[in-house]
Amino acid sequence: MTDLHLHSLYSDDGEFTPAELVRMCAESGVTLMSVTDHNCARANREAEEAARTAGVRYVTGIEIDCVYEEAVFHVLGYRIDADSPVFLEIEENVARQGAAASEAMLQKTRTLGFPVTETEMRQMAKGRYWRDLWTGEMFAEALLGKEELAGHPLLMPYRPGGARSDNPYVNFYWDFYAQGKPCHAPVDYPAMEDVLRIVRQSGGIAVLAHPGMSLRGREALLPGILKLGLDGIEAYSSYHTPEQAAAFEAVAKERRLLATCGSDFHGKNKPAVRIGGAVFAPGTDKEAVGRAARRALLAQ
Repeated sequence: MTDLHLHSLYSDDGEFTPAELVRMCAESGVTLMSVTDHNCARANREAEEAARTAGVRYVTGIEIDCVYEEAVFHVLGYRIDADSPVFLEIEENVARQGAAASEAMLQKTRTLGFPVTETEMRQMAKGRYWRDLWTGEMFAEALLGKEELAGHPLLMPYRPGGARSDNPYVNFYWDFYAQGKPCHAPVDYPAMEDVLRIVRQSGGIAVLAHPGMSLRGREALLPGILKLGLDGIEAYSSYHTPEQAAAFEAVAKERRLLATCGSDFHGKNKPAVRIGGAVFAPGTDKEAVGRAARRALLAQ
């Protein structure tokens, strides 16, 4: 089994250490893996060593936020030099802007009538690697944990049995803090073409992450994105339906791109997402997908 999209605590919304992810992958039958933290490459050396001990093949990785036609997308960079200073620059840029964006998100959350304080959010972030960043998932956890908000109508869809309760924290983020939503606070991310260049200059392979989710409502952007020169597309994702997986698989074949698979596992923020949980098209040879990934990503 292959899972090339996993997040550790070096992501602002991850839960587990890199070594814990390796252990969980080994226990789940994953034989090829990559930790692809948001805008941070720090997990790779720890994960690489743990994977070597566990007998799991490991590919260095990162997931970088970027912009194309004013829309935010994620690019997965595989086989990167995780020690390259450019990835530290990306991390520091996002951390610096994210701190200001967090304060703006707090004020917008309070404007909706939710009684949340800066002290509470700083307590939520205590002990985290990204201690000055407050994500939409963190706001969701704080608000859903308040007894006085038990019957709040805006929160009911995210409570057990609600329409958005499968992944309540991340669904709350998408509904209130994602681009275009009422609590969104913009961060100036690099252009997608610049991220592709950075990944390649580091010796890596650039893959468009979960296109079924990222392109929802803006499918017309895909042809332009493909012209930028991607190396691959994450055709098989936990966010995709089998039909979407088939469609992106066809795009990859037509464009001679690498079709990758990944769960986008985070832990508690996405409880419905399991390691190795990518969705495939009917009839897809999963072993062939894994072999193609090994050939492309483990080549020296």
